[in-house]
Amino acid sequence: MINNENSEFVEIDHHQGFKHKQIVGGDVFLSQKFKEDNRIVSVLSDGLGSGIKANVLANLTSTMALNFIANNKNIVKTAETIMHTLPVCKVRKISYSTFTIVDVSNNRARIIEYDNPPFALIRDNKIVKIETETINLKSNKKRRSILRYSEFDTQLGDRIVFFSDGVSQSGIGTSRFPLGWGSESACDYSLSLIQNNTNISARELAQCIVNKAYSNDGYKPKDDITCGVVYFRHPRKIMILTGPPINTEKDKEIAKMISEYSGKKIICGGTTAKIVSRELSQKVSVDIADFDPEIPPCSFMHGVDLITEGTITLNKLLEHLEKNANPHLLPKNASAKILNHILDSDIIEFVVGTKINEAHQDPNIPFELGIRRNLIKNIIKILESKYLKTTTLKFV
Repeated sequence: MINNENSEFVEIDHHQGFKHKQIVGGDVFLSQKFKEDNRIVSVLSDGLGSGIKANVLANLTSTMALNFIANNKNIVKTAETIMHTLPVCKVRKISYSTFTIVDVSNNRARIIEYDNPPFALIRDNKIVKIETETINLKSNKKRRSILRYSEFDTQLGDRIVFFSDGVSQSGIGTSRFPLGWGSESACDYSLSLIQNNTNISARELAQCIVNKAYSNDGYKPKDDITCGVVYFRHPRKIMILTGPPINTEKDKEIAKMISEYSGKKIICGGTTAKIVSRELSQKVSVDIADFDPEIPPCSFMHGVDLITEGTITLNKLLEHLEKNANPHLLPKNASAKILNHILDSDIIEFVVGTKINEAHQDPNIPFELGIRRNLIKNIIKILESKYLKTTTLKFV
């Protein structure tokens, strides 16, 4: 999401791990972008216990919270409705799911917290204390229910870090952390990561915090672990050029686009790379270091961050995006490298050549490879809906 004329970008991402030996998480993280309001709402919910039951509670909570807040419903009524709606656990006789809601719009943040560890606002390399309003909720349960509400103006460079108690209670019972790592220690660790790498992305920061909690538990987590991060910064751009233009008169145009572009640059397609190489008088060299039998190898050219084969690699990229794959856990091939570049970028600008590639008219090539344009449109759709990226598309 890009705010105002100052081109401030709001990056929101999270990382998550499950309790040891569980295949389903009791923590749920949801985000939704509302372009017309220049707004993003994110919810982190932690269901009672772990496994399937906890997942149901957390999913129900996060979905209701996201819908209510997005429609500007009263926050107190929202919280009370959630508590009264959740199914009751037969064993513990309670229906319980914590949540943190982060509502960001036009340089303003609202944060609503119910029984999750408190968030941290990191600004100018220090943790800033934000005034929080405490609201008592009406509950049909015996336990006291309190909502915490914070609202503040955001600044360029701010980071909001929030997490489930799987982070703050990690390491509990160990000699190093007998009472758990603690929220304050987790926030201090977040600050140290930012101080060591001032440009660390929301994705990387969340992953580092979850990995640290994993290590506190001896890599056998006693609970589900989730961390979300909101980062207010200038947008990171990337251009992906794929396919030769409709006629040779546009060869110089696409080469100029690449040479003058201010962000990262990726070329997908051997023919396209040859055109740019010829027009810019730059040599293309193949990298065979990371050999993969399924994905053709990468190539390199001065002034271009990455060159890959076209349709096969992009089709694999779409598969990775659909599966929410972690590029660091994938084979180090071309599709994983594109994925990593995209996830670290905010604005992805696709330039798609419209000349038909005769090589892909071979009936032996699988149908799912599709036509280049439809493949790119599918990638754009998932980048915008699932990853909240801003995209542009130009045909040449």
